[in-house]
Amino acid sequence: MLLIQRKREPFKGRWAFPGGFVDENESLEAAASRELFEETGIDCLELKQIGAFGDPERDPRGHTVSIAFAAVLEDQHEPVAGDDAKDARWCAVSKHPPLAFDHGEILRAACKRILGNRARPKNR
Repeated sequence: MLLIQRKREPFKGRWAFPGGFVDENESLEAAASRELFEETGIDCLELKQIGAFGDPERDPRGHTVSIAFAAVLEDQHEPVAGDDAKDARWCAVSKHPPLAFDHGEILRAACKRILGNRARPKNR
C-alpha cells in the first residue's frame, strides 16, 4: 500500500493515505486521482471506490467525510513526495506504521473489499 508522511497538522509526521479535498466542479474520481499525483507523483489507470467514512470525530479540524478509493496501477512506480507530503513510500499491508485519522479503518475496509478474507491488517 502507498502511504504519505504528513507535512502539516493535524497528525504532522504521521503516515496516512494520500488524499485531500475536492475542488469546485471536480468529480470524486478526478479529485482522488489529482491528490494521488500531487502527493506521490503517481498516475493511476483506474480507481475503485472503497467506501465512505464520516465519523464526526475522524478529523480534528471538523466533521469531514472521505470517500476512499483504491488505485489500479500498471506497474509499481517509485513515489516522490510532493504538495503536503513530507515523504511517500510503499508499505506492506501486514506491516505498516501507525496511521493518522481513521486510516486504519479505511485500510481494513479496503482489504475486505479487494482481497476478501485473504489479508487482514493489524489494528493500529
